[in-house]
Amino acid sequence: MDTEGVWRLVEQARGDTGGDDAEAVAARMTALLAQREPAEIVAFVQPLWDLLIASYRADLWAAAYMINGGASDDGFDYFRGWLVSQGRAVYNQATADPDSLAGLSTVLAAAEAGEDLECGDILSVAWHAHLQATGEELPPDALTIRYPPLDPDWDFDFDDQAEMRRRLPRLTALYYED
Repeated sequence: MDTEGVWRLVEQARGDTGGDDAEAVAARMTALLAQREPAEIVAFVQPLWDLLIASYRADLWAAAYMINGGASDDGFDYFRGWLVSQGRAVYNQATADPDSLAGLSTVLAAAEAGEDLECGDILSVAWHAHLQATGEELPPDALTIRYPPLDPDWDFDFDDQAEMRRRLPRLTALYYED
């Protein structure tokens, strides 16, 4: 399987669930994947994580920090899980321009309600599917995670409102009071 297969599964799960609830998308992805052959489930985990690794970027981390009122290492993982659950178009737009997230109705609603945007369950879709399908955990060599170095140009205190306003103006307009 490749990332195209991951996106097809994400889109099918979004279609089946209405797509607004990231945890429901993850649960549906797990259920759909668990119906496949064990080898296909194992082949799913690396391309999923390749997408998560590709979104491991300092500018997205700053956006996650803004949207969720902070983002630890785990919190950033969960945010990127949420990002994958939103589908390919949102993912691609956000990785090209993290400030574009300010235009999403989901982000607008979360900002209004003071809710975080996270989906940790996306990270374990293959693990849960494999367990459901076989009663066994994924093989330990099913996945390799190597994060790229973060862009040093984004190495600043994300609590610096002036810098965040300069770099993510649309998001800061949602989350900072004037």
